[in-house]
Amino acid sequence: MASVSTYTDPSLVDVGTIVDMLDADPVRGLSTPEVARRLAAGGPNELAPSPSVPAWRKFLAQFHDPLIYLLFAAIGVSLVVWAIDGAAGWPVDAVVITVIVVLNAVLGFAQQARAEHAVQALAKMSAVTATVLRDGVRRRVPTAELVPGDMLVLGEGDAVAADARVLSAVSLQMSEASLTGESEPVSKSADTLSEPAVLAERGDMVFAGTAVTQGSGRAMVTATAMDTELGRIADLLHTTRQAPTPLQREMARVGRTLGIAVLVIAAVVIATTVVVYGVHSPDEVVTVLLLGVSLAVAAVPEGLPAILSVVLAVGVQRMAAQHAIVKTLSSVETLGSASVICSDKTGTLTKGEMTVSRVVTPLGQVTVTGVGYRPDGQLLHDGAPLDGDSDLGHQTACVLTGGSLAGNAVVQEIGGHWTVHGDPTEAAFLVAAIKLGAAAPPAGRFRRIGEIPFTSDRKMMTVVVIDTARADTPIVVSKGAPDVLLERCSHVQVGRRIDPLDPLSRRRLLEQVEQLSDQAFRTLAVAHRRLDPVTASSPLNDSIEHDLAYTGLVGILDPPRREAAAAIAEARRAGVRVLMITGDHPRTATRIAHDLGLVGDGSPAAVSGRELAALDAPGLRETVRRCSVYARVTPADKLRIVEALQTDHEGPREVVAMTGDGVNDAPALKRADIGIAMGRSGTEVSREAAAMILADDNFATIVRAIREGRGIFANIQKFLRYLLSSNMGEVLTVFLGVVLAGVIGLSDGSGAMVLPLLATQILWINLLTDSAPALAMGVDPDTEDMMRHPPRSTSERVIDARMWTGVVLIGVVTAAATLATVDLYLPGGVLDGTRSLDNARTAGFTVLVLAQLFNAFNARSETTTAFHRPFANRWLWAAVTLSALLQVAVVHVPVLNDAFSTEPLSARQWLVCVAMASVVLWVGELRKLILRRSGRPKPTT
Repeated sequence: MASVSTYTDPSLVDVGTIVDMLDADPVRGLSTPEVARRLAAGGPNELAPSPSVPAWRKFLAQFHDPLIYLLFAAIGVSLVVWAIDGAAGWPVDAVVITVIVVLNAVLGFAQQARAEHAVQALAKMSAVTATVLRDGVRRRVPTAELVPGDMLVLGEGDAVAADARVLSAVSLQMSEASLTGESEPVSKSADTLSEPAVLAERGDMVFAGTAVTQGSGRAMVTATAMDTELGRIADLLHTTRQAPTPLQREMARVGRTLGIAVLVIAAVVIATTVVVYGVHSPDEVVTVLLLGVSLAVAAVPEGLPAILSVVLAVGVQRMAAQHAIVKTLSSVETLGSASVICSDKTGTLTKGEMTVSRVVTPLGQVTVTGVGYRPDGQLLHDGAPLDGDSDLGHQTACVLTGGSLAGNAVVQEIGGHWTVHGDPTEAAFLVAAIKLGAAAPPAGRFRRIGEIPFTSDRKMMTVVVIDTARADTPIVVSKGAPDVLLERCSHVQVGRRIDPLDPLSRRRLLEQVEQLSDQAFRTLAVAHRRLDPVTASSPLNDSIEHDLAYTGLVGILDPPRREAAAAIAEARRAGVRVLMITGDHPRTATRIAHDLGLVGDGSPAAVSGRELAALDAPGLRETVRRCSVYARVTPADKLRIVEALQTDHEGPREVVAMTGDGVNDAPALKRADIGIAMGRSGTEVSREAAAMILADDNFATIVRAIREGRGIFANIQKFLRYLLSSNMGEVLTVFLGVVLAGVIGLSDGSGAMVLPLLATQILWINLLTDSAPALAMGVDPDTEDMMRHPPRSTSERVIDARMWTGVVLIGVVTAAATLATVDLYLPGGVLDGTRSLDNARTAGFTVLVLAQLFNAFNARSETTTAFHRPFANRWLWAAVTLSALLQVAVVHVPVLNDAFSTEPLSARQWLVCVAMASVVLWVGELRKLILRRSGRPKPTT
């Protein structure tokens, strides 16, 4: 049996036609055999699971990276050279690189082991069982067994397991916040819609994944499984492509650049060596090839993927300590690049708890402080505490007490947390009444004896209570829409007296309603009158709802989070734009946005979902550039907004962070550069679809995460600057050493090939300096306030032109210092020395190592001096000290002398080596001074 929604919109079809289309019986429900037949034909009421990916494929996916491809090539060449060299011993170089590659893959696989179960989480939201009418009997059946045509029996607290057309309703209200973003309960009725409406305004439909907050009703199932609105969201998750993060895009570019550079470097060095020395024997062929491979390995920072993963993992731990749980490593840095935050309103920027904030009577207006369901706060008039004994105090108490009596909600404290059972608006009255304190009537004074429930047609609710403090006098108390209630009022309460309601007073009261509505308050009025005992004892009907005395009016809001405004201001200071995207009413959204500082008095009005739907792609891009508030939007609208921000061709690509807590947020959370879900109030769906979860639901945590992300990116640039400039020094040392061999006296007198560094020494330098110091710089403290600058543009490279200039400069200086030291101790060069080739080469080898260690301090910032907080990073000092001690061992331990062809150096030579290596630091300081004085400091590094 196909779903009705497959063919038409059931909200536009009358009840009789729906019953005929589904061949159903609204009185007895479906028969058991018919249910079995439809279940066999249409399948169970379950959301389709997302395609599973085997663990082995997830692990292999970790190797899908240009840098990893480069390292695989280096492993292959190393093995070939090892084989040509006789396959003696272990191919140490190939083994070391292989271990590094595998460890990096394991790190990535472990961090991302939690597969995305967004669709399975959507299925978990469905009710386990549902009450249906079958064979004329109410039954509780598993939700998977629901079929189109089933008659749902709905009661307060029930979760809805399928989309259904309402056939009858008594005060039926639904919580649809998780599906539509609507913060207030939505009234439902059987009245057929006259025109198509957005999801949040389909008053004759109930939807899977929502819940009944009040009343009762019956509804006929029109769609199950993937045909439901919930299923469509699951389908969006299936088809939504997850974009690579900025860091992933940048690292891919770095990998491609380094790949080309390595091929060029290896080819040029090998060709230069062959041209200068020639190749006269197989041994020399092996030497040249080994030199080329060594240089290739030296040029490629093979530790970069592992160091990058470790640095990001450390960032993940730091962010977790601040209640931001990141599920993927690359997402940490993405926050630092975020230029737009698209935030849901309900439960994210607001508390998701309806609150009475104003009480308006003919005597004046009272402000109710405190937010949420915790009854902390007081009543103020003109900024001072309200006098409970005054006429205004008395009438305010009447309004709040009357509104509480005309309701069925319960507010209670459980484990220090205040929870609500029932309608949130009724709960708001209860909480406000508790804030009356001593002015509130004593508990038990009023006893309810009858109720006329709220309906969407009546737009009001009435109760009859007995006032035990006044000889059990029956009192009618009504609560409802102000305009509806005023039509039933003939009098108005003014303090402790009741006056006739003349036209002028009626007009003034309506003006008060308009004033609150213009401020985006939801308004409810309260009225009352005494009832004679005879009528009170008779069956109640709406005939008692006349000649009421208008008591007062309340303004209700879902209040903004206290910390959200400060967080938004901090985001703006950091150049991050914040957009509010909600399913709530445009006027409410605009008011909340104004309170939070998102928009000013002259800002554009909130854009509705209907307006968005009418826009083409260019119009949408123009709208998202200038508007910050969007209301009554659908999940598809959210996706369009995110994609429009990401594809704006007239400016730099925006890096979009999307926050949310409901089912409706999940597709946009997945499509955004980084999705941020709420940990407390968020649904399982949003948490699984997002890349980051706020454990404390605190919008301010996002700002801290952005700061952390920017700091991590700065550290990535630090160790890239260090690795590339150090490796550049190695490459230029060998290249220039070969080219200038005759100038610096690099010869053994026989005309044979003589190199400034041996392959084993190059690999040792690479192992010694490319690991611990670079990793230590990955956790370097911030050198400045990262939030003073705008976010990094997506067009800005991790390694930009200025960084490349610094890399080349430091590489040239390192090579010059190394070769000058070799020349200093070799005879026959510019600086005529007297030492042996091994001694001079050892000195040059040591200078190259020490120069890279000095460069570690130099690379901490592009412009800030290395002497600014020099001891802030104790890990860097530990790494440098360890590397220096290992170099001393290579120079002075006999067994290592044999392995690396080194000779012990004298104390004087060590001093010379330290002095020559320090030139790198002084040249770097001079460059930084020039950059600072030129007024072009790099903002984040």
